[in-house]
Amino acid sequence: MKDNKYLELFIDYLESKNDSNYTIDNYKIDISKYLKYLTENDIDFKKIKYKEARNYINYLYSIDNNPNTIDRHISSIRSFYKFLLNYDITNYSFSLLKLPKKAKRLPEYFEYNELEELFDVPNMTMPLGKRDRLIMELLYASGVRVGELVNIKINDINFSDNSIKILGKGNKERIVFFNKVCLKYLKIYIEEARTLLNTKKSDYLLLNNRGGNLTVRGVELILNKIIEHTSINKNIHPHMLRHTFATHLLNEGCDLISVQELLGHSSLSATNIYTHVTNDRLKDVYLHAHPRAHK
Repeated sequence: MKDNKYLELFIDYLESKNDSNYTIDNYKIDISKYLKYLTENDIDFKKIKYKEARNYINYLYSIDNNPNTIDRHISSIRSFYKFLLNYDITNYSFSLLKLPKKAKRLPEYFEYNELEELFDVPNMTMPLGKRDRLIMELLYASGVRVGELVNIKINDINFSDNSIKILGKGNKERIVFFNKVCLKYLKIYIEEARTLLNTKKSDYLLLNNRGGNLTVRGVELILNKIIEHTSINKNIHPHMLRHTFATHLLNEGCDLISVQELLGHSSLSATNIYTHVTNDRLKDVYLHAHPRAHK
């Protein structure tokens, strides 16, 4: 399909911005589906009309009526057209189309006892077990995104003040911190496991069993295997440990602005979702603690 060359240019642009593989894959899937639909209906993507764009959204609803999925799909196409506009490839934009109303989803997180159960699973007598324990400790201690985690290099870590330099979304640098417990497992991994795994003399902190740097997908698979050995009835994903980090900080009295900075959110609205979780917890504490709540 000739239009795919523009998609390839767009993907190259996203990679140059250091977007995560997960984000890029979603863009590729959404826009490929869109271009395929246009080809099948003999529509030129450079000259698409408003009615034709509306018909495409109706088509999306006919195959999947999940507002969150359609919202992501339209956002992908909008980003694609914004890129095309910047390079004068087309003068069309999806900006006039209304996005579907998203269902509010509260972030999933782990309770303290569930975390301890997760952390006890890795076999600390094996190099990969020491690495896997560190993965969870770092995600929970620092709140980094999994794409940021796998890109940490040894030189990014400052052991004098327990901090790590992170390259986040849009190539923005920020500093995150880790605690004494995490430091303990970081040292164990570096001194006892990484030296054995690092057959390719890599600069990256987290390595796979072939000596290469660990990928986002690799971390997902590790966490999926770990949760299978617990009694926890939740679907784990790396972002849940980030959610847990933010939720637990707020539960312990940390202010929202500080949590925003630590998470690397560009706006406070992105961090506000965690207040719903902590408010639910406060309500639960109130109902259990106030003398008249039981009457």
